[in-house]
Amino acid sequence: MEQHPNDLQAETGTASRELRDGPASLAAVAPGLSWLSILRLGLVQASLGAIVVLTNSTLNRVMIVELALAALVPGCLVGLHYGVQLSRPLWGHRSDVGASRTRWILGGLALLAISGTAAAATTLLFEISFAAGLAAATLAYALIGIGIGASGTSLLALMARQTAPERRASAATLTWMLMIAGIVVTSIATSAHLEPYSHQRLVAVTAVTGLVALALSALALVGLEKRGDPQMPQDRRPTASFARSAAEVWQDREARWLTLFVFLSMLAYATQDLILEPFAGLLFGMTPAETTRLSGVQHGGVLLGMACVGVAGGLFSRKRPGLLKMFIVTGCLGSGLALAGLACAALLAPAWPLEATVFLLGLMNGTFSVAAIGTMMVLAGAGKTANEGMRMGVWGAAQALSFGLGGLAGTVVLTLGRWTLSGDGPAFALVFVFEAALFLGSAAIALGIGGLSAAPAGGRAADRSARFGAALPAE
Repeated sequence: MEQHPNDLQAETGTASRELRDGPASLAAVAPGLSWLSILRLGLVQASLGAIVVLTNSTLNRVMIVELALAALVPGCLVGLHYGVQLSRPLWGHRSDVGASRTRWILGGLALLAISGTAAAATTLLFEISFAAGLAAATLAYALIGIGIGASGTSLLALMARQTAPERRASAATLTWMLMIAGIVVTSIATSAHLEPYSHQRLVAVTAVTGLVALALSALALVGLEKRGDPQMPQDRRPTASFARSAAEVWQDREARWLTLFVFLSMLAYATQDLILEPFAGLLFGMTPAETTRLSGVQHGGVLLGMACVGVAGGLFSRKRPGLLKMFIVTGCLGSGLALAGLACAALLAPAWPLEATVFLLGLMNGTFSVAAIGTMMVLAGAGKTANEGMRMGVWGAAQALSFGLGGLAGTVVLTLGRWTLSGDGPAFALVFVFEAALFLGSAAIALGIGGLSAAPAGGRAADRSARFGAALPAE
């Protein structure tokens, strides 16, 4: 079935051709990035995750355990860098109207590498003066937020813009799996190089990680932005007005529902992020290297969950059009169950299979999150104008807000639990029960979102026009 790529019928019928004739039938009609180019973008995403995991996990544990700071301190610092990421719509819009998204990606990554190393170096200042360490850490974490916002938003916008519509959901799954793989590899590698632990060694490991990530990303992006840009009609050029572009996104019903779901589900996801390694260190006696390795176990589960959703979506999406919603609900409920297990672990430590429980948590997290990511990528190119950056920025800001509030909420509940309950065990159990309740609420919200029944992540974007309505552009 031969159609011109700019024909409306080709746009709305590509997914059904793929389902009927297989991926090979798309070879002649699918514009945009090749799978090799998408893989290169995934390496950039992996590089970003490799830097962030050291600041969000390892450095957080060092502040609480080795430096004996109140959990509220790293909670506020991480909350700050997520708060700064509320500027993601601005960075996304600038990449929409600018001449080069690559410039924003590499510039943001360079800033992230430098500020991440500076944040690690504040451990030395905290040993000398709490005030000086806190002032330096505040600046470093604010710059981390700017770096993540500029690079991450521009990267996702580049992928959404230059990837053919029928490949966007699968491309999102592939790149996110590579990001998790990068986190796993970084966790394993750094755990080996952090023994015996010292603040100087942490700074050196963070600096080397940043340099390697930046170099790998620069190589991966060479010439990529000039390739595979799908032919776009003139009336879809980005608007120069930030306010008009933001208003267009918010007038899209599917975009609003997705924004709400991203906020609520990621709030539940993020609440445990800052306390898992301190929990393992305090109640299970794990060293910094061992808790970093535990983080790798969790992200390994996330990776497997994403892979399972991708394979199942590709095999069964034709027979089960509601598969995406099933993955989201199952993942949220399973995450709640795993967190209930961690609550039991807090009360029974160290007599509990901690690694198995953490792996289950990661598995369920990956199951629900990749489905939402796939939907996000499909809808990113659905605007009346070419505002992929703005759309990714809005959803990224919702995620950043939930991550900031989640990390802060976890540390606040933990601190209050320590004050009011007898011992660390009940305090950690209280936090995990709180998170489990958030996941149950997210599952209930997902059941009422009709748009999330579409386009199984990692599979094929079946019948996008029928599922997402007139939001899809006529290319």
